[in-house]
Formats: sequence, structure tokens, C-alpha cells
Amino acid sequence: MKIIVFAYHNVGVRCLKVLLARGVGVDIALVVTHEDNPQEAIWFESVSELCRQRGIPFIAPADPATPELLAKVAATQPDFIFSFYYRHMLPITLLAQAKHGAFNMHGSLLPKYRGRVPINWAVLHGETETGATLHKMVEKPDAGAIVAQTAVPILPDDTAYEVFGKVVVAAEQTLCAVLPAILAGKIPELPNDLSQGSYFGGRKPADSKIDWNQPAQLIYNLFRAVAPPYPGAWTVSKDRVFIIGKAYLSNNFTENLSANLPQGLAVVNNRIVGVCGDGRVLLINELLTDGKTVTPETLRNILL
Repeated sequence: MKIIVFAYHNVGVRCLKVLLARGVGVDIALVVTHEDNPQEAIWFESVSELCRQRGIPFIAPADPATPELLAKVAATQPDFIFSFYYRHMLPITLLAQAKHGAFNMHGSLLPKYRGRVPINWAVLHGETETGATLHKMVEKPDAGAIVAQTAVPILPDDTAYEVFGKVVVAAEQTLCAVLPAILAGKIPELPNDLSQGSYFGGRKPADSKIDWNQPAQLIYNLFRAVAPPYPGAWTVSKDRVFIIGKAYLSNNFTENLSANLPQGLAVVNNRIVGVCGDGRVLLINELLTDGKTVTPETLRNILL
């Protein structure tokens, strides 16, 4: 079976390894990936490096919707196309080149959280589970029939980074389990009822600014959703930008707070805290400004 793979990030690496592990009967004719963005913190594995190690031909075009790439894919005559965390929408004309279907691995339990950065959105909204879904690709994003999916828990203190690690494993398990059926032409098709789901777009740095008027749980969810290695939840105090690196939502740390303590950053009993709109506090174990860690004493002097 001749396969073309569009892949990036850890999910791209692990799912590509699943295809390679299949061995005989699977010919990865081409991998299409991305050039790393120098403005982005690269904390994840490299698809292009895996291709170099395994001798797999790969390219990294800026745009997959070009006549040149369509011609290259058409000339390959792939049996299947797979997309594993590739960041661009693939045009329907390209998908149609796959003789037996095109499939995408999405980081949520579809139909929930269609669209961009689904893990971050799930954590932000306080979900208790998410997962990985392999589905047929159609013109509309994340709208094709579900082939297989695997759920993972989101624990109350999990950050999006920690959940992402679980979803990578879920993606690998999902593909491993259903790949034999796909290659045999016995492809499962489960309904993907979009009316029962949700769609979310990408997130901008401004979306991670903390509104201290909100209840503590919502602020904590924001912190968890964008905690490092993502850019981080941030706030401005005394004309300085502070980023929360590590934090914990306390249920008990309120007895020493005075009733008139303002919302936002504060130092209480030599602990950095964030005072939230409902009077509860976020215990901040790591606070950063200009890339440097802020001590309670330093913050106290800044806030004076």
C-alpha cells in the first residue's frame, strides 16, 4: 500500500512510527511536513529528523494547496493519505487522490473540539476527559466519519502539556488498533454528529491575559491551558508583564488574606499569590518577568 503522510509534532512522529512498524505492505512514498518556525519554542519531536534517519523522502512546502504539490501527489498515486497534526487544511482536490481514503488524527473526542488547539481548549473549559480521534477527511474541517477514537482523563491539576502527552499515546493506540482494518479495506465508519459538538479557532497571545475579576477556577484553568512550554498566562502589574510558570489552586490558603487585599498579584506570608474575583487565591510557585524568576521579596518591592 502506497501512503503519503502529512505530519508534524509528536503525534506526527509517533503515528509515522506506527506506519513504519507495520513493515511489509506499507510503502511511505512521501512525507509532507513543516519548517520549524524560529519564533516558536520547539519542545517537540521532529518529523523531518525521523525521515532523515529512516531514509524517507520528505518536503516542507509553505502551502499544501499548490498545483505543484497536487501534481506530485497525483503522480505518486497513493492508496491512502494520512494527516497527523499537520497544521494546514488539505484541499479536497488533494484528498481525492487517495484511492482508498484520506484520514486525519485529531486531538479530541470528536465531534467535541473540532478546529485548532483542541487540547488547550478542553483544559481551558475544565473538561475531565479528551482523547484522539482518527476520522475521514472531507472538505469541512474535522467533519468526516469517525474511524476510531481513544479517551484519556484530564485530572484537576493537569496542564495542557501533560494532557498532550496522554493524547500522543492515545493517538498511537488508536492508529495501532485500527490500521489492520484500514489496510484490509474494512474501514469502520461511526457518525460524527457536528450538532453535538463544538468548533474552536486558534488562540492568540492576548487570549492568555488573566482577568483577576474571574473566579479562581476559571483563572486556574487558563493557567493550565497555556502553562509552559506554551507561552503562559500573563498579567500586568506596575507596568511589568508577569508570566505564571507554575501554580496551584488552594482550597485552604485564605485565612491570612485581609478583606481589602486587591485582586491580582500579592505576597502573603512570603508566598506569591494571585487574588481572584471570588476571594480564593492561586498559589504561584513560579513567576517570571523578562525571562527571569521573581522572588517574593522582589515582587513585594515592585508592588510597593
